[in-house]
Amino acid sequence: MPVDNSHLIIAAAQQRALATRRRATAALRRMDATGIAITFETVAREAGVSRSWLYNHPDLKAEIERLRARRRSIPAARPVPDRQRASDASLLRRLEAATERNRQLEAENRESREALALALGERRTADLPGRRDDTPRKKSSAAIGPC
Repeated sequence: MPVDNSHLIIAAAQQRALATRRRATAALRRMDATGIAITFETVAREAGVSRSWLYNHPDLKAEIERLRARRRSIPAARPVPDRQRASDASLLRRLEAATERNRQLEAENRESREALALALGERRTADLPGRRDDTPRKKSSAAIGPC
């Protein structure tokens, strides 16, 4: 008479089902935590299960739909409230200030280049052979071009 091993087969099937459920819930948690798009396809691929298996488990199906809906409700870029937006006049004023600052920096750069050219010219003149140290130095009014 054959031995009845059906209880072992049932236990193994229950263990496989439990392991599959654990993989699916772990995949859902991992995908939600990392920001991966949650769809039945991506969850099935991540968990190593079929989409139909996910659809046949109402609790997992509901969780996937809930997470998917939550992702859709979060806009990619949150709009700035009207009271925090810069007005056209404010933006224009900022542009004018930046333009003025650029002019100031250009003028400072021009003055620095002229001063450097003058100092280099004086140094070259001082290094000429036969130049006497007691000769008064005359500042040159002509500046060498930009460096």
